[in-house]
Amino acid sequence: MIKKIDINSLVFQNELENTKEFTKDVLKKYDLVFNPDDEVNLSVQMGLARNMLIYGKRYCPCFMVVENDEENRLCPCVPALSKEIPENGNCHCGIYCTKEKSKELLSSIDTNEAISTHFRGLTKQECEELLNQEEVSSIELEALLEARDIGAVNFCLVDTREWMEWVNVRIKGVDFLVPTTSFYNSLEQINDKKDIPIILYCHSGSRSAYCQKIMLNMGFSKVINFDYGIISFGGETLRGEPK
Repeated sequence: MIKKIDINSLVFQNELENTKEFTKDVLKKYDLVFNPDDEVNLSVQMGLARNMLIYGKRYCPCFMVVENDEENRLCPCVPALSKEIPENGNCHCGIYCTKEKSKELLSSIDTNEAISTHFRGLTKQECEELLNQEEVSSIELEALLEARDIGAVNFCLVDTREWMEWVNVRIKGVDFLVPTTSFYNSLEQINDKKDIPIILYCHSGSRSAYCQKIMLNMGFSKVINFDYGIISFGGETLRGEPK
């Protein structure tokens, strides 16, 4: 069951402010900096606040919640501190970065914004080839959605973020919401889609990549990750609950 939190409620807003202070303390403690993309940071902070209200602990919002596994799931988690940040320069969620990684990401953001302004339509054959890749870009996803609208290709678009993020903004054409924190229960709604290509997306690409591996191991034939997530998407989006 998808657990819903009213992000406009005073309770949530108070917890969000507490969580922002918590993440600032993490930076000081481990000599790190925030991701240069404020949207990434806010998304993670909102997820942490949500989990605090539901579970009483700040479980990492980029993984399924596994209670009583605090070492590997509570923010900042052991994998992030012991492996991800030392090896990659940032944690899995992307909020905590080394100073060097932050500069690299800032340069990448500028490049991606420039690329996203140039769109080209793809042929039916090119779209079919895209559905055999492990990842797609914003431009490629836009082309695939257009091709699906006219019946040229068939695939399922799945959002792996939380309900509150989905209500705030989602890609037009998304078929299902399967939140990462309640992944296995929510996945039941697409168990009959194992034989068609499925494209997953989240805020920046990390949660969806995590879910991609799980679904492939579960027998889904083609699972594709939207590489940089909805923050890089240049197509149409929707807001609010569906009518």
